[in-house]
Amino acid sequence: MMTDTTAALHSVRVELDARSYDIRIGASLIQGAGTALAPLTSQPRVFVLTDGTVGGLYAGDLEKSLSAAGLEMRLKAVSPGEGAKSWAILGEVLDWLLSEGAGRDDVLVALGGGIVGDLTGLAASLMKRGMTFVQMPTTLLAQVDSSVGGKTAVNATQGKNLVGAFYQPALVLADTGLLATLPARERLAGYAEIVKYALIDDPAFFDWLEKHGLDVVALKQDALAEAVAISCRAKARIVSQDERESGVRALLNLGHTFGHALEAVNGFQSSLLHGEAVAAGMTLALRYSARLGLMDITDAGRAEALLEKAGLVTQLNRVPGGPYTSSALVEAMKQDKKGRAGKIPLILARGLGKAFILPDADLADVAEFLEGELHRS
Repeated sequence: MMTDTTAALHSVRVELDARSYDIRIGASLIQGAGTALAPLTSQPRVFVLTDGTVGGLYAGDLEKSLSAAGLEMRLKAVSPGEGAKSWAILGEVLDWLLSEGAGRDDVLVALGGGIVGDLTGLAASLMKRGMTFVQMPTTLLAQVDSSVGGKTAVNATQGKNLVGAFYQPALVLADTGLLATLPARERLAGYAEIVKYALIDDPAFFDWLEKHGLDVVALKQDALAEAVAISCRAKARIVSQDERESGVRALLNLGHTFGHALEAVNGFQSSLLHGEAVAAGMTLALRYSARLGLMDITDAGRAEALLEKAGLVTQLNRVPGGPYTSSALVEAMKQDKKGRAGKIPLILARGLGKAFILPDADLADVAEFLEGELHRS
């Protein structure tokens, strides 16, 4: 697939007092990475964590950029896939850093998608109680979501992202040109997260996506960079208000309680990507909102149509990686890390761009709803 490789550069500031940082968005940022990273380290070296796939594609370009800035690259690659977000791999990464003599004044770069970013951030937070780290997200989902906001984690047998910390990067370099090698499924998974920002509180962005969403999926750089920038501004605004998800930041989980349940029941297998689960989860959240009389079902259908038009599966009984049952999904929802005192919150909506937090979902009613969705024609 041919894509244009030029686009305007965008910069978004995440305001967190002394821990504030910039998100730089645009094509060809990897070529200037050395210049961007040099001020962050007092050592003439940079540690880079990647996976085998991304490393084979882009580690060479990053090393050239670092070398041009007088920096040595020390690289470790983990196996691609969700299995890298484990205690065992986290231990390997920490052992590598310690054996290399890494210190708190060194920089650790996450070169990869959300899995590498989550693993790297958690390792950085633990390394001698905190070393500087930088996100260089190479997937659309990571560029608009997981690389921003400081959530880091590995998975547990009981569920996804249950062991982690809030630890902010010093810089995010979102090179949209790197997305050209992204498989179509990965592009669509990231697009689901872009739609999420429109559904939370930006109906004008939703209207824009109805016109330009397919250009974003096709990686047309101007539309792509604009969508990434709008998404990052939305997340930066929310994170600045609520860094540790004690309030409004929970809105960023629109679709995720249902989506994480789908992933858990699927065993986090590659047959269902996170963004694919979120797309179905957002549709479920909006349709459940309509069931409760909170929004018009036609608006829920409009959101579903936007996702389906891009090629995402939204109907529960068509989601890959099943079979799913209402009882298994509800049991998985009970493990959600956002639960408090046995209460499971849901992010629902009173219309397009009007998301809100329902603090205590009626799981018996949710189970009945899911049963109906499993038999929806």
